Formats: sequence, C-alpha cells, structure tokens
Amino acid sequence: MADEQSIVKVYFLNDDQQWEILGKGHVSAVYVERHQGICLLVRSEPNGIQILESKIDPDTPYQRRQGTLIVWSEAENHGMAMSFPDAASCYEIWKDICQVQGKDPSTDITHDPLVESEDETLDDVTDDVLELPNCELGKLDQIAHLVTSVLTSPLHKEKLALLVGNEDFIKQLLQLFHTCEDLEDTEGLQNLHDIVKGMLFLNQASLLEILVSDKYIMDVVGCLEYDPALAQPKRHREFLTQKVKFKEVIPIIDQALLQKIHQTYRVQYIQDILFPIPSIFEENFLSTLTNFILLNKSDIVNMLQEDDEFLSTVFAQLRDKTTDDDTRRELLFFFKEFCAFSQTLHSANRNALFKTLTQLGILPALKIAMGINDLQIKSAATDIFTYLVEYSPSRIREFIIEDQESEGSILFINLVIEQIFCDTDPELGSAVHLMGVLRALLDPNNMVTASSHCERSEFLRFFCKHSMNNFIAPLLSTTSAYIRDKDNIVGSDENNKNCLSAIRFMRRMIGLRDELLNRYIIKGNFFEPVVNALLENGTRYNMLNSAIVELFDYIRMENIKSLVAHIVEKFYATLKSIEYVQTFKGLKVKYEQEKELKNQLTKNLCSVLYSQVFCRGSSVLEEEEEEEETSINENIKEEAVKSPPESDIEIQKTKENEDKVDLPSKTSCGDFKFTSCHSADAADETSNPNRTSVICLVDYSDDEEEEEDETPPSKRPHLSP
Repeated sequence: MADEQSIVKVYFLNDDQQWEILGKGHVSAVYVERHQGICLLVRSEPNGIQILESKIDPDTPYQRRQGTLIVWSEAENHGMAMSFPDAASCYEIWKDICQVQGKDPSTDITHDPLVESEDETLDDVTDDVLELPNCELGKLDQIAHLVTSVLTSPLHKEKLALLVGNEDFIKQLLQLFHTCEDLEDTEGLQNLHDIVKGMLFLNQASLLEILVSDKYIMDVVGCLEYDPALAQPKRHREFLTQKVKFKEVIPIIDQALLQKIHQTYRVQYIQDILFPIPSIFEENFLSTLTNFILLNKSDIVNMLQEDDEFLSTVFAQLRDKTTDDDTRRELLFFFKEFCAFSQTLHSANRNALFKTLTQLGILPALKIAMGINDLQIKSAATDIFTYLVEYSPSRIREFIIEDQESEGSILFINLVIEQIFCDTDPELGSAVHLMGVLRALLDPNNMVTASSHCERSEFLRFFCKHSMNNFIAPLLSTTSAYIRDKDNIVGSDENNKNCLSAIRFMRRMIGLRDELLNRYIIKGNFFEPVVNALLENGTRYNMLNSAIVELFDYIRMENIKSLVAHIVEKFYATLKSIEYVQTFKGLKVKYEQEKELKNQLTKNLCSVLYSQVFCRGSSVLEEEEEEEETSINENIKEEAVKSPPESDIEIQKTKENEDKVDLPSKTSCGDFKFTSCHSADAADETSNPNRTSVICLVDYSDDEEEEEDETPPSKRPHLSP
C-alpha cells in the first residue's frame, strides 16, 4: 500500500446537497486493525489532527474525475470527495482503492454510477477544487492533462477558461514553446500541442480573441505543428509566411481591412487544415471558432461595401471590354470570394448589398465575362451568377427581360443556355450546376404575382418567345439533322445526350402542372420533335426511349387534360402503331373518357335548362291568372258600390264571360296549351284589334322594363246608359 502522503482537500455533501470543505491534510491508504481493512486516512497538515478515516469497502462505488478527484459515498446522501494537487498523487491512491476492490486502475469507475442526485452535485465540488498548475516547463504534462480532462463538462470548461484566459498565462505558455523548440524537447512540444488544441476546444470567445491576435497567432500555429499522432511535425508556419501570396488586384488602403483579411485567412487555415474532418465531439467545441470566422467575413464585406471608390474601380474594369483576360480573371476570383463572404450577412443586409451591386453594374459585367472564351473566367462568372440568383431571383428576371439584343451580342439568358450545352466536362458538372440555376429562375412558385405585376406570365412568356427555341435546339437538331450509322439507327451519342437533356427539362416543365406552360407547349407544337425522336429511335430500348415513354405516361397517369387532348388529336394516328407499351392506347382511352364525360354533361345541362324553362313558364302563367282574378274581383266591388240596375249587371256578367281568358290545359305529352278569346267590345279597347296574349317563358330584364312601361288593358267594360 502507498505510504507516501500527499496533501489533499476533503469535501463532504451537506444536508442541503451542497459541497463543503472538511479540511486539508496528508492522505494515506493504510491497514486499520479495528476496521479490519484498508482505510483512507487524512490528517491535517499543521497539527496532525485526523480529518478523515474511511474504510475502502469492496462494494462501494468510487469515481475518479479529471485525473485529480476521487468521489464516493459513505452512506445514503453522504457523499465524500478528495481533491489532489496532481494526477500522479491521485493515481497512487486510486491504485490502492482498485486493488482492494479487485478492479483495473485504468478505469475511472469501480462500480455502477452514483445515484443521479449525488452525481449531479459533483460538478459543484469540481469548480471549487479546480486549480491550474504553474506555467513551468516541468508542469506542462499536468496542464495538458487538466485541459483535456475538463472538456466533457461545460462548467469545468468555463472555470478553466477563466483561469487560462488571461494574456499573462498565454504569454508565458508561448514563451515555453520557444524554449522547447530551442531545446528540441519533443515531449514538451507535444504537450503544448495538446494544451493549445484543448484551449481552442474550450469554446470561449474572449480566449480565442487572444490566441488568434496578430501577436500570438503564429506561435499558436507553431504549437499545432507538433501533433503526437504524426511521425514528423508539419510546417504550417512556413506555408503561411513564405508560400502564401496575398494578391491585391485593386490596392487596399485601409490597414484595418487588410489586417482583418489576413487574420480571417489564418484562422480559416487553422479550421480547414488542422481540423479537416472534425468528429462530432470536436465539431461541437469549434462553434466559437466558426462564429469568429463568420463575423470576420461579415465585417470584411461591410468594410468593402462602405468603400465606394474600391467597388466602383472593380466594376469599372469588369465592364470594360478592353480589360485583359488575366486581370478580369483575378477580379472575378476576388468577387467570387466576396460573394461567398456575403453569405454570412443577414437577409436585410444581403438585399442592401445586392441593390448596391446592381447599381454598380454587376449583371452587365457578368454578361461580358460569360461571352469570353476562357474556361476559368466563365466558371467564376457562373458561380457569381449562382450567388446572385440565390439573393434575388426576381431582380435577375427583371434584368433578363430588360436586356436587349444588340449588334454582335446575344441575350444574357441565351448565354447561360449556350454554356449549358457547350460544357466540356465529361461529367457535365457546370451544365448540371447551371441547369439548377435555370430551374430556379423558371420556378413559378418563387415568382411574384401581384395585381399590378404578374412576374410569372411576363417572364415565362419572355422565355418561351426568346429562349425556348435555343433551349430545345439539341432536340430539334436530333430530329431534323440526325446521323444514321451502318445499321440505319440514329447515331451520334452526343446528339442523343442533348436530346435526352431537353426531354428531361420538358418533363420538369410539365411536372409543374402549370396550365400556362402547357398552353405554350401546345402553341409551340413542342411535342412534334419529341414524337419524331421516338419514331426515329425505332425499337431501341435506351435512355432516350425510356425518357420519352415516361413523359407520355406521366401525362396519362396525371390526366393532364389539355395535353392528353393535344397529343391524341394531333399524334395518335402516328403513335397508335406502337404496341410494346400501352401508354398511347391509355392516352386514347383517357381522351375518349373525357369526351364522353363532356357529352354527358352537355346532355344533363340541356335537360336541366329545359326543365327550368318550362317550370318558369308555368309560374308566369299562374301569376297572370291570379292578377286577372284580382282585377275582376275589384271591378265587381266597384260596380256593386255604384248600385247599377239589374239589366246592367246582367250585361256586365255577359261581357266578363266573353272577356275571360281560357286557362291552359296540360296535354298528354306534358306541354301546356294556351288559347284566348276576346269579344268585339274587348278588342275595341286595345290599340291593336289583332293583339294576342303572349307569355314569356324566359324572363329577361329588358322584358320586365317593357312590361312595366305598358299600361295593362282595363278589365271593366263600358256600359251604355
């Protein structure tokens, strides 16, 4: 058993579940007769009074934390802890505990973890006992162990960051780095690597500010060269100071801006080169480093944006057609990186930046760059164009529409399409990239539709009118100027590939289910070259055949009625002979079903209208009959008041019977039959002796007005005295 006595601090868990210090003294592991076992004894340093006597129970769980702390529980809710000044002295006592319990001392826990309530309170005691060794050459291993041991606890990290996050400690530490290099002390240099890397993982912004300052950053990079996992140290400082050349296409006068650019590059180098693929553990600890880089990039963009003279000079050279290709290339590389940095800006700041760039003429400058026959220039211009589309696709559409063809130049959008089909990359990397950009521009879902401005119809109409022919040119060339090989089959794999790309794009357009696009497709007769390509391909089962069949099958399954009708009415006579798939017969079935449905709807509508018309006619007739009866009753009452002689009353009844209109009788077929008889006396009262009663079966507003203007004939006969 260890008879060496180390000075430790002893803590206990009080009734409030808070750690209190019991005392400080020398610890030893000795056999105690009355306990009949090995006990941990702690006696105070000045007077030798015994502070602790704790038997090492074989069933008691012990934990070792951070290499310098041992924690256990004497009884329920009675936790104990000992804090050691260094890992070596802690390990000696830990070996004695593990020997009694029959455990491997390399482990940090002898039994199951402590109960949750006690385990959570261990962080509190750790905060109290965390001590930073003196910054000396002989203590580098202890500092390295301490820094790496606290990374699993946020509270420990924060406590340690306060201890090491002062410039005096960092200055002393980096002075030891130079000493170790002079002495060629490999072990010391590797400990410094672990210390500096662990300090970066502490994830504290104030500490990071000191480490990456101009005063210390190169020494920090030097410490990171001595990775213990590598056989030979890396030469990062040599690369940064001798091989990296900072290019100023346009001289930068602002020294603060220059310093910020250099610092950002070096910190980015630390992140990308020293931690190329961080583990999940490391990635969580590098968030402060990542945020530091993002903030620096945002500051650089803002500082450049505020320098009107600098940006004006850049764009003046980019818009100048006489600028040589080397200068233009470097300017585009600079501006590409500038756009990448601007991704860190907030939405409002990005919009303001984009407005500034458009005012300075970025889009005309890109049009010039895309027209230059230089792969690097075109590639950089494409990347910048992608950033701008992500910023504001609406503003890009406006520029495309406003762009007018001039002598010797083509539309900007057609330059983009031309670059898609002229990609020399066997994997079509640039073409696929630009196809994604073009898809974003043509996506109706991100187009503005307002009462005063409909971007969707305006831009799609413009594209179909000015660019659709260019876009489907490979498809048209395949069907009109195809090349046959010796087997009389469409040759030229390049032509087939470009036909295939156009069909996939057409499939994407139809997949949007936008009836406006469908009308353009029908109006432009864009299915004719597709049908021709299918027929010319013959019975070959290839990607071209599959793409075309899938296109028609999608239209059939989704039952896009306008396209189904167009295809069947215009091309079914040609396509019906294709029987190895049922797609075209299925289109015909869909077409006939829709046609039958329309016919049935028409019949039902006529029947409904017919019924409504005659029901209204019957209603009108009943209303007129009620009006006549009301008028007769009123006349009788008037005559009764005047008390006419009996002869007059008899004459009046006779006249009324003669004037009465026969009610319509319903025929066996369900129609109504109308008859009218008028006496000569009644006919004299109207302006037209041949006048007949007309009942309108359909009620129009004009008819109502005319009826209101007419004065109905009097129903009361004139009686002679």
